[in-house]
Amino acid sequence: MPTQKVSKRKEEYQSRINQALAVLNEVAQDNTTPRNIRRAAKDAADALQAAEHSLGVRASNAIAILDEISQDPNMPAYTRVKLWNVASVLEAIKD
Repeated sequence: MPTQKVSKRKEEYQSRINQALAVLNEVAQDNTTPRNIRRAAKDAADALQAAEHSLGVRASNAIAILDEISQDPNMPAYTRVKLWNVASVLEAIKD
């Protein structure tokens, strides 16, 4: 695969990660959201920034954290929608 195509895809993936991080940080700072959900959002953001893993592994780890917390009955509906959107943005990232 040509290097230009690879770097363009990496740029797109990094853009998706930055988009996801913005929403996760927003959720993590929202005091109307229960603490455990804010903590999970922070953990997912940390997983996305783990430099020792590839972009695909980072995205998968973050999605796993979000899937686990998304079933929480205490989660406000608007927060659940935000986290589902983050998961769908990250699902496009592959190694």
